[in-house]
Amino acid sequence: MKITHEIKDQTITIRLNGELDASSSVLLDEELSKPEIMLFKKILVDCDRLNYISSAGLGVFISHLQRFEDAQIKLIFFNMQDKVKNVFEILGLDLLMTIVSSYDEAMTIANE
Repeated sequence: MKITHEIKDQTITIRLNGELDASSSVLLDEELSKPEIMLFKKILVDCDRLNYISSAGLGVFISHLQRFEDAQIKLIFFNMQDKVKNVFEILGLDLLMTIVSSYDEAMTIANE
């Protein structure tokens, strides 16, 4: 798993590349736990190159969801592959989290 990010104004875009499993979920948790992440009002997660997500990977996002909501930070996933999106849908996480098709759509929602 490779995690990179890009910062623009009040938005951070986190790009996930590879498999988000039990071992790599620790890296994501560290990234989302950094105090400076709370400085952003919009966190966009680019899932275009995310090939697999385990329950541990999902757990990382779930564990940070309430903290982001309390701070009025929007967490938006985009470019999600069908096999990854199906995991979110099967678990009903698409009802808790915002999942859109493209970066442009993510930015539109983020700016509402």
